[in-house]
Amino acid sequence: MPFSASETISASRSSTRVGPSRLFRGVSIAEAITWSLLLVGMFLKYVTNTTDVGVRIFGTLHGAVFLAYGVTTVLVWIDQRWSWRRGLVALACAVPPFATLIFDRWVERHSILGDSWRLRSTEPRGLIEGLAAWAVRHPVAGGLLALVLVAALFSVALLLGPPVGG
Repeated sequence: MPFSASETISASRSSTRVGPSRLFRGVSIAEAITWSLLLVGMFLKYVTNTTDVGVRIFGTLHGAVFLAYGVTTVLVWIDQRWSWRRGLVALACAVPPFATLIFDRWVERHSILGDSWRLRSTEPRGLIEGLAAWAVRHPVAGGLLALVLVAALFSVALLLGPPVGG
């Protein structure tokens, strides 16, 4: 029996949604890529003494993606009900270069992340889960909220100055 138009549209929408494993992997890879770009910039600035443009550009880019990784990790942590230890380890992996890739591979190998958001269909418990549930149930608005949160955190970081001496 052929599918109705509404079933086809519904199936199409659900297959294009980004689940926790896909989102986490994408942001983990982006964080590692921006780390490598920043390392290239640091090499040019501190080893070859040729230019600091790479550090300024790639440092800014890495800072934004670093914060996006943090926001994504917290959302996934809440949705997937990670333990405090797992969540904190995931956040800490943003600090050493390429550790997000190692953590992402570990998560995949141990099947820790699902392909669908738990809070999309499960009743949230408490305010924090309620906010996360709203974000995953309204992905466009949730993504915009995440973008605003990253921008706000980035602005605070700019006011505080670079992470290490100028």
